[in-house]
Amino acid sequence: MILPIVGYGDPVLKKKAGEIDSSYPGLKELIDNMWETMYNASGVGLAAPQIGKSIRLFVIDASPFEEEDNKLKDFKKVFINPVIIEERGQEWYFNEGCLSFPDLREDVARRPRIRIRYQDEEFKIFEQDYDGIAARIIQHEYDHIEGIVFVDRITPLKRRLIKNKLTSIVKGTVKASYKMRFARNT
Repeated sequence: MILPIVGYGDPVLKKKAGEIDSSYPGLKELIDNMWETMYNASGVGLAAPQIGKSIRLFVIDASPFEEEDNKLKDFKKVFINPVIIEERGQEWYFNEGCLSFPDLREDVARRPRIRIRYQDEEFKIFEQDYDGIAARIIQHEYDHIEGIVFVDRITPLKRRLIKNKLTSIVKGTVKASYKMRFARNT
């Protein structure tokens, strides 16, 4: 089922999400719905807060970036209760977008390498290193479960320059090609 994506301004996007365990009700269905919602919106990642659930869960399919990095060809993962242990390397800028911010893109600086501990949908524990675009997508989605949105990572001047766009998202006057729930409607 395609779920509405929560727009910027909704308090759930600024709240640190809570851990879950294998008894979380309807988890498999929720993950399936998140995949369907993300693909419907042409996204490469979706965090549970973006569908109104303040839990530590996100899904990623980085295969659209396969041309830039062929390691991403089959990079499709579920991350439950993740913790970024380390971020390494010289920060680099990349133009990011976010499904909670339709029609808005900004250059965001992030470190190129991370080490993350997480559980998969079977609650098996992994600790892995990622780099490049995979690391960036993970960091972006991880921010969502920490209550951070990508515009928090741009300069105050840039935020002032996009203030009208942000206000339009909060008010729900922005057009999106996918189903959304805006702050003014909550």
